[in-house]
Amino acid sequence: MKLLEFVRERQWIPITGYLIYVSALTAGYYYNLTFVQLGLTNLGTQEIGMSPGDVSIVMAILALFTLVAAVSSGVLMDRRGWSTDLYMKFRLLFLVVFVQLLLTIAAPYVSTIEQFVLWVIVCSMALGVGIPVSFSFMLDFVPVRDRGYVAAIVAGLSFFVAALYPIEWQIDEFSLVMSVMMGPAVLVLAVLSVKRFRFVDSLASQHERDAFGTGRFCRPIPVRTVSFAFVGPVVLMFGVFFIDSLGFLRIIETPLYIYTSWQSPDLSVRLFIAVLHVIGALAAGVIYTNFDRNWLFFWVFGLFAFTHLLYVFHIQFGAGDTPPLVLPMFYVLAVSFYTTLNFALWPDLSTPETIGTHTALGVGIAGWLATFLSTSLALYSEGVGLSLLSHLTYVNALALLFVVTLPVVLYVHRMVELARGGMTP
Repeated sequence: MKLLEFVRERQWIPITGYLIYVSALTAGYYYNLTFVQLGLTNLGTQEIGMSPGDVSIVMAILALFTLVAAVSSGVLMDRRGWSTDLYMKFRLLFLVVFVQLLLTIAAPYVSTIEQFVLWVIVCSMALGVGIPVSFSFMLDFVPVRDRGYVAAIVAGLSFFVAALYPIEWQIDEFSLVMSVMMGPAVLVLAVLSVKRFRFVDSLASQHERDAFGTGRFCRPIPVRTVSFAFVGPVVLMFGVFFIDSLGFLRIIETPLYIYTSWQSPDLSVRLFIAVLHVIGALAAGVIYTNFDRNWLFFWVFGLFAFTHLLYVFHIQFGAGDTPPLVLPMFYVLAVSFYTTLNFALWPDLSTPETIGTHTALGVGIAGWLATFLSTSLALYSEGVGLSLLSHLTYVNALALLFVVTLPVVLYVHRMVELARGGMTP
């Protein structure tokens, strides 16, 4: 790792960059994972009393507005040169976190559908701007060599904390936890937004160094936005996020499965899940760093297909029995694998001039749009009375479809390249 070299040489400024990136992305992902995805579902269905179908519509609005805001801000960042201006990105992140703090404090007091929709629209604007800003920090702070490992640390820490606290997935608890976390961050970002510091000046120029900046898959030829090299991963990641949320949202609504795993009163069970998240993320970091990214995609889809198959078998043949921990174990590994990939992939498909657009499209489409469209669909299937067995059977079939399709598409693409007589970046 390049980090070890920095430590040996006592280069504290680059090390500070690692710490800033890990802290910012871990907090941001924990916020989205818990407060936004789980907290808003609780707010809409339990606190306001909306039907799952109505909440699904609001979540779809969140997904679409977030995507529009992300792409608009990402393109603007690239065109204005803000993607390479660290101080400007600190200012944008300050605005994002400040708005999110106000929304977080106000969330428990939202009591009507109209207030809920308005809250979601404002939240989606902040989330959208935050996507290209936060993900582009990897080009400033993390060398190409270390991106898989650092992404693994962010994913592992986020899920480790989320698995242990809070126990009750309710909007009040999420609001309290996130407000306490975001308060100091707002103050630090406010200072960085108005005052220049020598160490920040040094960090601001790191993207120009060969070890940073241009991503792994853009060397020697940059990846174009409209190309198979970029569109392919977007489609695959969309499928990953869609499959995950589509299955998970129904599983956590089933007391037999949620109270014996992620919300178990037994601390040892939740600690087991938290530790597995870290192990899975670190394994994904090693695979990403040393092998082609397509291997990670294949593992993720395979793990999801196997996991949903286990749940289907248990529903059919072990209904009423305490589910074995092997069920959430494989789910946790799959989630840690693809989350690590998501953090490292988009910066590695970008240059300092395209990072805003590529991360906005990658995370906006493959992450947010897929997650909340599938969240909406999961809530809708629950609202129309589709059984858990039928729902997970469909999800498993979708995962298996991707498992089979991935090598076929890669083979066909390779044959087309050979027919054309060369490689297309």
